[in-house]
Amino acid sequence: MTPAELGDAVLAAVREAAAAGELTLPDGQPPTSVKVERPKNKEHGDYATNVALQLAKPAGRKPREIADVLAGRLRKIDGIKAVDVAGPGFLNLTLDSAAQGELARTIVEAADQYGHTTTLHGQRLNLEFVSANPTGPVHLGAARWAAVGDALGRILEASGAHVTREYYFNDAGAQIDRFAASLYAAACGEPTPADGYAGAYIDDIARQIVATVPAVLTAPRDEALTTFAREGVELMFVEIRSALADFGVVFHVYSNERDLHARGEIGDAVEQLRAQGRTYDADGAVWLRTTDFGDDKDRVLVKGNGAPTYMAVDAAYYLDKRRRGFDRVVIMLGADHHGYIGRYRALAACFGDDPEQTLEFLIGQMVNLVRDGQPLKMSKRAGTVITLVDLVDAIGVDAARYALARYSTDSPIDIDLDLWARQTNDNPVFYVQYVAARTAAVSRNAGELGVTRGSAADFNPELLDHERERDLLGALGEYPRVVASAAELREPHRVARYLEQLAGSYHRWYDACRILPRADEDVTDLTRARLWLNDAARTVIAGGLSLLGVSAPERM
Repeated sequence: MTPAELGDAVLAAVREAAAAGELTLPDGQPPTSVKVERPKNKEHGDYATNVALQLAKPAGRKPREIADVLAGRLRKIDGIKAVDVAGPGFLNLTLDSAAQGELARTIVEAADQYGHTTTLHGQRLNLEFVSANPTGPVHLGAARWAAVGDALGRILEASGAHVTREYYFNDAGAQIDRFAASLYAAACGEPTPADGYAGAYIDDIARQIVATVPAVLTAPRDEALTTFAREGVELMFVEIRSALADFGVVFHVYSNERDLHARGEIGDAVEQLRAQGRTYDADGAVWLRTTDFGDDKDRVLVKGNGAPTYMAVDAAYYLDKRRRGFDRVVIMLGADHHGYIGRYRALAACFGDDPEQTLEFLIGQMVNLVRDGQPLKMSKRAGTVITLVDLVDAIGVDAARYALARYSTDSPIDIDLDLWARQTNDNPVFYVQYVAARTAAVSRNAGELGVTRGSAADFNPELLDHERERDLLGALGEYPRVVASAAELREPHRVARYLEQLAGSYHRWYDACRILPRADEDVTDLTRARLWLNDAARTVIAGGLSLLGVSAPERM
């Protein structure tokens, strides 16, 4: 019996009690769902629910009275061994061994679909992340969003949402002008401009452009800068996409500012805002009335010289996403963009949208690398930027993805390169992947002995009654709830932390319960039952790692 099935049983008991006149429900309707979770204290049973407390006030009765009513009905359900009323009205539920052991079969038969839900079914989400400008390699901060954003996309899809991963880059404007000037200076052997970009990557790209377009060095400066801008952006973005693909991150859509200009969408967005009465003219410029929706000041859309501002570009890009049919636009930003949120929410409201429904921002804090106890410094302008490729070279793709996704994005993180490169249990990704390898080894060894778990009809779940087996089954049962919670809260780190707890439960079970027989022992029904449980653990570990974009190795 899964926690979801147990929750359904509790809801059924509520409905039956109400139909029998034993319980009064608000508006005659039962709750749509109840929370069933594992208690911290094992003496409180396998699961607990606070449904009686939830119903007490609308029913006008004491929680313990409601709990007593529900307990009587729940005790009659096959698979529920005991129901105790505790504290102010909690229901503590204990399953019998067969009901709990049945979860192993459920998981194995569901395979990689176990833990997937339909909680977000029908939602069309646009998930924009990384979005680094093509003026340099993917730096460490953007690498965090690559790992977290891709994992979040996988988790949202596992919860039933339709997710489009999108990358947006500014390939026009002042930063591209500085990029082109830096490339031009490097090609001509001149010093880097004071406000330009420096580093080995600038020299490399400049050399490639000169090799491809030799005439660039003899062309007039303005023409040369145009060439360096065009060719440099293309080369840089090829490098960015390659680095992300090697990291396992591929986007469905790549959008850029230049196309918004070319298609006339920026002017169209400004005119739509004007038609809706959200703009006014002052000092020769066109302004947007964002203060009407909580912004600290109105924003310029079009400058006095007729050039659109970034606000106008944002307006066009937001409108473009909404026209493509997305219900919700989710944008992941670095901490230095926090002030951007208010004005963007006001922008959405100016179009007539409710930003609470159509717009969502996730803010990520800084990432620091540590080696030999010392922080590694980064400075993009000085050319000592720490990049995604540097991180992967140091600890590998799996460790890098796991390390970046393991922590809540609202907290800065220090990644100890020495720790994450070690093949020991104090390395979290190794600790979890070792379970994946160990479960595969058990199956492999069983095959070499000619032992199989047998058919589902021959499975005896009641034999999985050891304390460590009940612990492991309880941990496996939590997986769907963890995935759903990670999707709802936009927190992939919940999956990583769960996997580490599950790994601990598996290791303790493996140490306490012999799975395969020794040479002089017979293969028993318990052997086969434990192989089902081993394969169930493999399914969940592999599934959870896949949601994080991390491999589940068969050998280590």
